[in-house]
Amino acid sequence: MISLPGLALATGRYDAARSILSTFAAHADRGMLPNRFPDAGEAPEYNTVDATPWFFEAVRGYLAHTSDAAFVRTLYPVLADMIAWHERGTRFGIHVDGDGLLAAGEAGVQLTWMDAKVGDWVVTPRGGKPVEIQALWYNALRIVEDLARQFGDDPGRVHYAEMADRALASFGPLFWNPAEGCLFDVVDGATRDASIRPNQIFAVSLPHQILSAEKAASVLAVVERHLLTPYGLRTLAPSDPNYRGVYEGDVRSRDGAYHQGTAWPWLLGPFLDAHRKIHGASGKAAECTAELRRYLDEEGLGQLPEIFDGDPPHRPRGCIAQAWSVAELARAGKSFR
Repeated sequence: MISLPGLALATGRYDAARSILSTFAAHADRGMLPNRFPDAGEAPEYNTVDATPWFFEAVRGYLAHTSDAAFVRTLYPVLADMIAWHERGTRFGIHVDGDGLLAAGEAGVQLTWMDAKVGDWVVTPRGGKPVEIQALWYNALRIVEDLARQFGDDPGRVHYAEMADRALASFGPLFWNPAEGCLFDVVDGATRDASIRPNQIFAVSLPHQILSAEKAASVLAVVERHLLTPYGLRTLAPSDPNYRGVYEGDVRSRDGAYHQGTAWPWLLGPFLDAHRKIHGASGKAAECTAELRRYLDEEGLGQLPEIFDGDPPHRPRGCIAQAWSVAELARAGKSFR
């Protein structure tokens, strides 16, 4: 769902986009999108909290590019059912809490994109209310509210608007970290995770922004100061004692660094979206993607890898040709070629 806008919409492959959306909609179960289709006809796996709200954003992007309301209307019942399932609760404790925000998590399960696990060790468990999940949830509610209006579902429009308003009112007071001028990464009951991570950028970058303009500008500044590298955003600030700046060693060592400092190229997409929102059109895209363009030409042979080391010289690591690395820069990096 993250790769679809860059690979299938920005490139004009609308038939492919429609096919992908239809296929995943057909496999929605208990209000959730699968995050993995195993081989040999086995049942899909649904251990993800973020795939479903990313589906809403992919549908919004498809409609914006194609104006194909007739197709999106066929997806609307699926979207409405997804919201209903999240309201009453679905797998892994995923449910809308009383404050209108989305809670999720069970012991030993990794549900967000930061999903590294070695044996029983979940490296970044993030149970409770992860910050990007709230941003995605609010964005999804506003999207389905807009669709309900367009398709004449007035009771649905009113309901989704009320849900979105409740989430919006709860988010800022709960997630704002005044000491750092940014957002907590996870709120779990009385616990606030103050780790400076890139997940907060989605509270600024998504089309339906869940932060005030003043706080959004502060979040962007913190992310840029602590996490921006020439090859992507680090997954943890170098000042954090858990920071791992080099991805190497055995499986445990590598997975222990995977979301604890490694830089991910795909995160430049939301960073550039957020930067445009705050500062308007500028040369930031060309500046931020200069080293990746060089890598494409000189080392990547037209591809970008999954991750780079968080520490200079930012060596490429992981998968050598990663879909969302290329896709997000094709979508958001307007000067990226």
